[in-house]
Amino acid sequence: MTADGLSWVDSANGHADFSLHNLPLGVFSRGQETPRGGMAVGDFILDLRFALEAGLFQGEAQRAAELAGEETLNAFFAAGKTTRIALRQAVQALLRADHPQRDQLSELGEHLLPPQSACRMHLPARVGDYTDFYVGIHHATQIGRLFRPDNPLLPNYKHVPIAYHGRASTLGVSGEAFKRPRGQTLPPGQEAPVFGPCRRLDYELELGIWIGPGNAQGEPIAIADAAEHIAGFCLLNDWSARDIQAWEYQPLGPFLSKSFASTLSPWVVTAEALAPYRTAQPARPAGDPQPLPYLFDEDDQAGGALDIELEVLLHTPLMAQQGLPAQRIALSNTLNMYWTVAQMVAHHTVNGCALNPGDFFGSGTLSGPDAGSCGSLLEVTQGGKQPLQLPGGETRTFLEDGDEVILRARCRKPGLPAIGFGECRGRVQAADQASAQLIEGQG
Repeated sequence: MTADGLSWVDSANGHADFSLHNLPLGVFSRGQETPRGGMAVGDFILDLRFALEAGLFQGEAQRAAELAGEETLNAFFAAGKTTRIALRQAVQALLRADHPQRDQLSELGEHLLPPQSACRMHLPARVGDYTDFYVGIHHATQIGRLFRPDNPLLPNYKHVPIAYHGRASTLGVSGEAFKRPRGQTLPPGQEAPVFGPCRRLDYELELGIWIGPGNAQGEPIAIADAAEHIAGFCLLNDWSARDIQAWEYQPLGPFLSKSFASTLSPWVVTAEALAPYRTAQPARPAGDPQPLPYLFDEDDQAGGALDIELEVLLHTPLMAQQGLPAQRIALSNTLNMYWTVAQMVAHHTVNGCALNPGDFFGSGTLSGPDAGSCGSLLEVTQGGKQPLQLPGGETRTFLEDGDEVILRARCRKPGLPAIGFGECRGRVQAADQASAQLIEGQG
């Protein structure tokens, strides 16, 4: 690491996720304090509101810190790239090991840099709309093969970025638990549906995309301009009730099977932090169609993809009792995206749809091509036919109550420090019995 990459915050030096080369943004609180914006640095959070009050920012960086220090990052996202860069550069300079006032800054202690362990994280922004895409081609193929062995991909998949509108009200932040959903399912061999708790609960490994500046209704975003509308990225676990989905999804698609919970990692890794890890979009296989002109840009194909390693781990109650660590069950990469983020933005707005700062996209499940890179249990277990073997003699076909799923992501490149996303954790709770009795008319 070069000298300008070293910090007087010791834990930032060589940190697996949060060195000075990353500095992701989030919203945190301590005790009964009002939530406020901060930046992850090592094991700490730079309190932007305190830094402002201490007079540590000037000029454009001061205005940027004012926006980023609010209870949500929506206004900061709306301000765009120039504002993000101003704050990033100012904070890097402030925290560098050779800063002339490093001793005085260090003496500010936890007022300036509270430990992450002492803070509660919140959703980074107020999400008005949430759209979940389906751009992981290996996932789409493997799921399609389970139900349509002779024709796994539907005819439109390679022509258009498939998506559906999700439910913003049930987006939650890492560390939260959620109740197992209830709904209608059609058991195998039966002709009439039954009501009850989901029995085929699954996780989905996804990349989350935060929208920055929006567009006016009726004015599409050109693919060449799409990058200017992306504020940053996070991890997303878009939990899925597979049995509820199988009954409800025809002909309009997912509804209750997706709207009960989605879990986000709390840190927004900015587009600028990820710039060194951009790469060419993988070439389409021979014979695949050329995207229509509004979905194709040479520069986007040359450098619009991201090289991010993605990891899924599972920790069960029994593993916790036995003192066993979480077990990795998948290792994948964002290069498994068939469509780029710019293509997703361009397609979303081509009909005149307006995006707003703080809107959120999910990439769809990002599985790889082999068994060790599957981003959902539906793929890992081949639809429940091949149970996953776990330490302690346990098996899983789908998630059970008490199970915790952990997503992680990291960028690596020779000559550069690794940067990470932090964790995206979510735990399954039992279905609510009292609510069930009321729903079923028994209360």
